[in-house]
Amino acid sequence: MRIVDLEIEDIAFGGKGVARDQGKAVFVPYTIEGELVSAEIVREKKQFAEAELVEVKQSSPDRVEPLCPYFGRCGGCAYQHISYEHQLAIKWRQVRDALQRIGKLKDVPLRPIIPSPKQYAYRNRITVHAQEGVIGFFRRDSHQLIDIEQCPISTDEVNRALTELRAQPYVRDGHYTLRASASSRVFSQTNDEVADALRGLVVNLVPPKQELLIDAYCGAGFFAKALLDKFERVIGIDWDKFAIAAAKQNATDKETYIASDVEEELASVSRNDGFLAVEGETRRLGSRHSLTLIVDPPATGLSADVRKTIVDLAPATLIYVSCNPPTFARDLRELQERFALESVTPLDMFPQTAEIEVAASLRVVPAS
Repeated sequence: MRIVDLEIEDIAFGGKGVARDQGKAVFVPYTIEGELVSAEIVREKKQFAEAELVEVKQSSPDRVEPLCPYFGRCGGCAYQHISYEHQLAIKWRQVRDALQRIGKLKDVPLRPIIPSPKQYAYRNRITVHAQEGVIGFFRRDSHQLIDIEQCPISTDEVNRALTELRAQPYVRDGHYTLRASASSRVFSQTNDEVADALRGLVVNLVPPKQELLIDAYCGAGFFAKALLDKFERVIGIDWDKFAIAAAKQNATDKETYIASDVEEELASVSRNDGFLAVEGETRRLGSRHSLTLIVDPPATGLSADVRKTIVDLAPATLIYVSCNPPTFARDLRELQERFALESVTPLDMFPQTAEIEVAASLRVVPAS
């Protein structure tokens, strides 16, 4: 393997610095744009190469000392070497670039990124792995475990749970989810403060006095329950029966939650001209012109069938929440067929990592 001197030109989505060597893109982790570095080429492909950092010869003014002793080996964090303000700038730029390059959007209505009040000690849960007495996280780009005593981006409660797990005389091989509080098996966001900001943002994006909300991928009703005052009826759909059971526990008369496949249920509404089978009864949902749809899919984004169904359904207002800007941008490219993008707001749900949350507001464009 050869060692090359490089100038880092940009930070790619995922966190690696991008340089050029003989015209080929070279990806180097733990670097910052503007830095001069030497790096060892470890994998070379036809179109690009991957390298490991050997030395920073000229550092960025945004370079800081990482707080975690495992940083650089653990696969969790990518940005602890970068000042927090610059992390936010990088993430904002990556969302813009994804929307322009993948989404083919020329004028992106991109709002300022919402920062996390806590840059460390924010995670309310982690999943650690145990194998042959080693308890911790996987190394970057590896299935080899690093023994972890504490995780600086996790809350004190989570780290106490980790200490208690490690103190047990025998820990069986497997995966262990450690939480800040005893909670159900229902998915929730890992950063409480930014989750609250996200929910408040979504509430503000929806105008008052609306008729019907369909909250797809609703979980336990994180958005739906915060929007009850704005709608006459709320329907939540999620495949997770435990989440739906939790949503039903304190549901009001205006709330209906369905444990089913989002793709099937939305297609049913579109196919049956606004009718939906709910708990054995066929109900009229009202005019599509009065419909607000929220989608918060997994990182894979919306399937092609769901994208087509949303275009056919044409809700008056569409709110799209995503944890993966590239798949989000891909989906927006197709949704532009029927919707106008009004705003995109990035949120830093995961400081020190390369992950980015986004929330977008779209309105239907009348068919010509």
